[in-house]
Amino acid sequence: VGYPVDMVVCIALGVDMFDCVYPSRTARFGTALVPTGILQLRKDIYTNDPRPIDETCSCCVCKRYTRSHLNALSGKEAAGAQLITYHNLHYQMRLMESIRSAILDGTFPEFVRTFMHLQFPREEDIPVWVREALEAVEISL
Repeated sequence: VGYPVDMVVCIALGVDMFDCVYPSRTARFGTALVPTGILQLRKDIYTNDPRPIDETCSCCVCKRYTRSHLNALSGKEAAGAQLITYHNLHYQMRLMESIRSAILDGTFPEFVRTFMHLQFPREEDIPVWVREALEAVEISL
């Protein structure tokens, strides 16, 4: 379990501990985690993109590096993987903090619906296993 969607579903099912290499493994391939899914920073569309990985992120990578810069580093320099790993870990920490707050505030079902809508803007793209797992704990999408 390491994909953000998996983590949200597993938490809804009661899991409270994770151990995964996904943030660093995916970073080695130039993939960054963002609220809407993933960015594959090695793609040519990021060659001249002056934005940070995630404009809502406060990590030092998003504050100092552009998608363009990370595109140039990714797959060519170890620093590219290290920077994207840092961002990915920060993303997952923010995700877990948001989940914890939603649980404590009693708004976890709303959090899950919002999260899934960002990950899957088209409702029909939500995997069946996600729907079924969440329905088992009375969270409807």
